[in-house]
Amino acid sequence: MAQNPITHSPSEPLVWPALTKPQSGIRSFAGHTDTVLDVIGRIGAPPSVVIFTEGNHLMVLLSDDIIGAFPSWAKSQPEYADLNLDNIVVSTLPQPILIEAIRAGGIALGNLTFEVSRPSGFYPDIFMGYPEPLRQLHQRGVVEPQARFFCKNRGVMLLVRKGNPLGIRGLSDVLRAGTRIALPDAGDVRAACRAAAEALLGKPSADVLFAAEVQSFPGRLGIMHRDLPEMVARNYADVAFTWYHLVSYWARIFPNHFEAVAVPGAEPFFTQIALARAVDPPRPRALEAFDEFFFSRARDVYPRYDFVPMNDDEFGRSLVLD
Repeated sequence: MAQNPITHSPSEPLVWPALTKPQSGIRSFAGHTDTVLDVIGRIGAPPSVVIFTEGNHLMVLLSDDIIGAFPSWAKSQPEYADLNLDNIVVSTLPQPILIEAIRAGGIALGNLTFEVSRPSGFYPDIFMGYPEPLRQLHQRGVVEPQARFFCKNRGVMLLVRKGNPLGIRGLSDVLRAGTRIALPDAGDVRAACRAAAEALLGKPSADVLFAAEVQSFPGRLGIMHRDLPEMVARNYADVAFTWYHLVSYWARIFPNHFEAVAVPGAEPFFTQIALARAVDPPRPRALEAFDEFFFSRARDVYPRYDFVPMNDDEFGRSLVLD
């Protein structure tokens, strides 16, 4: 493909908003080098419950509608009122990274290493994810043989810079010579993007689209829900292609940086996320409480964040992992 004649100079990195309430009297770092975005909670204090999850629905899970509302709900239930839920620990790192962290017994964030083990307390009671990663975890004896689906997304969408300087109105516009695209590096979402491109453009054009991929940039983490908007914001790519609800979330929290561009016909290229319970969970009563609370709320809450409403046959449907 021909090179874009426009000179692309990197812009400033994104400053991600905190999704937890600041604690009074505790110094907080919210810059770029010392900010930890995808491990939430207090490390060093006993966790109330630990959730490892696919990061692309973090805007829902960490909201006041779910994690924020869970402790007060539990206090209102006689069987859970005695639970101490002041330290809910959540990791929203990508599923392959979390699976590797469980296997290796740890994960390093810069100079800090988190031990991932039962003795440390940083070990999941609950794992939320796509079917294949959950099957891998079951094979390792980490989660039970059945999980339950709780959300369904709206397929895939395009993210562009504010003002849409290249006038991208659909997938076909991304085929223009020199247009650089940021794509998920692996997993269900990359497969969905590829399938949508082939169905809507044809395989030859899909090959051209994927050939325009910017495969890396300085500081790439391998965390799709952080890397892709960073690539567009800093002019390493002109457009990103990923899940609908992620694009709408980025456009919502960074209105001066981004716009969302719908891809007509891309709705069928969706996936679903399921909740699996850990085998011999470290905090079984807290797990039971969260499971009950979550499945009483999720069906109503997720559509508020641009997920598809699920019908009676879809919501809570069992996923057999054997």
